[in-house]
Amino acid sequence: MQGKRFKKRAGAIASAILILCMLCGCAENIDSGTKVVLTTGFGRDEVFRIGTSGCTLPEVMVYLTNIQNRYESVYGAEIWNTSVDGVTLEQNVKDIALAQIARIKTMNLMAGQYGVALDEEEKAQTENAARAYYDSLNDTERALMGVTEETIRDLYAEFALAEKVYRYTIKDINPEISDDEARTITVQHILFKTYALDGTGRKIEYTEHAKQEAYREACEVLALAREGEDFDELIRRYSEDDRSTYSFGKGEMDEAFETAAFNLGKDEISDVVETEFGYHIIKCLNTFDREETDANKVKIVDQRRAEAFGQEYDAYVETLTRDLNEELWDSVAFIHDGNVRTMDFFDVYAEYFPEA
Repeated sequence: MQGKRFKKRAGAIASAILILCMLCGCAENIDSGTKVVLTTGFGRDEVFRIGTSGCTLPEVMVYLTNIQNRYESVYGAEIWNTSVDGVTLEQNVKDIALAQIARIKTMNLMAGQYGVALDEEEKAQTENAARAYYDSLNDTERALMGVTEETIRDLYAEFALAEKVYRYTIKDINPEISDDEARTITVQHILFKTYALDGTGRKIEYTEHAKQEAYREACEVLALAREGEDFDELIRRYSEDDRSTYSFGKGEMDEAFETAAFNLGKDEISDVVETEFGYHIIKCLNTFDREETDANKVKIVDQRRAEAFGQEYDAYVETLTRDLNEELWDSVAFIHDGNVRTMDFFDVYAEYFPEA
């Protein structure tokens, strides 16, 4: 099933690449409440200013180049031909990167308000990480991204300080989560899809007649399941999902699927359940998974902390003015050069700051 937790791989890659700068729960929209002013008078290669902090073109190019090469290592360079509603994937990635850099810059401004700073050990870590990444670059990569070791060091220092600000703001948030709230169940299901994908991966809904045929088949298979046929065998023969078993908590799956699943007892089988992905037959394997429930408690606590931080973050962002060098930003594009292959900028940071 392709529920809320199971996104397309392209989205997963983008999230993984940017996770270091998203910092586990910062507000999702950097522009929420922020006054955006297009101005002139920027410094050389200055892409934007937010509050008293600025962002340069080399900083942007480090983000974009690493993200670009991560995508291409999986999908190939043709991935950039993809567009949705007239917006190219390249433009989408540019916008995401810009928002994430602005988020980090904003959190560094918050650090001054809270009196949070890097200690000497953390500063040394950023220098070591910067040296390691910069030394991995060839001359072409350094030239086309326009970076120096100082550029990388400053980016890593901002990452580390933003992460420290996040920890500071959520340090006293420790909500009690009950077993019922965090309860995680395990189910199997058989999926009869009501859509297809075209050559670009776009979802195409079945016709009403095709949907009726899928529903008819689902009802026939449900009858077989309730007559005692082996559910695993029915999955093998009929399911159109690559995965048959899911463990999840409340709020993690499609609402209709989740409601039906949580109302089942152990070994019970649902009626045919319709979601945006098709028709499902669900069998409950476990109504309470202790290990998964405990893990879900940790996740819920993290979500609550992220929400609390988001409130403080949004309030702070509302006090700032963001100035975008629109002409320079519109001219920014990916680097297409066979000698530019760097893609481990975020990985190197994670090696030196494993708790980030």
